[in-house]
Amino acid sequence: MIQRPWYRRKTSPASCREVGRVLQHYLDNEMDPDWAARVAEHLEACKDCGLEEETYREIKASLGRQKSGVNEDAVARLHEFGRSLTDG
Repeated sequence: MIQRPWYRRKTSPASCREVGRVLQHYLDNEMDPDWAARVAEHLEACKDCGLEEETYREIKASLGRQKSGVNEDAVARLHEFGRSLTDG
């Protein structure tokens, strides 16, 4: 669980830099509620960070819609590549 940085007062707004560092944790609901609320507040107020959040949400949703399963051909090529590294 990601917590608010120790050096930030509880009432301090989150900066763009801080939001950028924790955005993935925020989207995965892996933050303490107080810090998540500060990130959400920043995302609503900052157009650039809000756009980045929207982009990441769309990517995450797209990946979630993809078929789950392993491409056996890709796995075989990776195994062959691994063997070529150890044989050389």
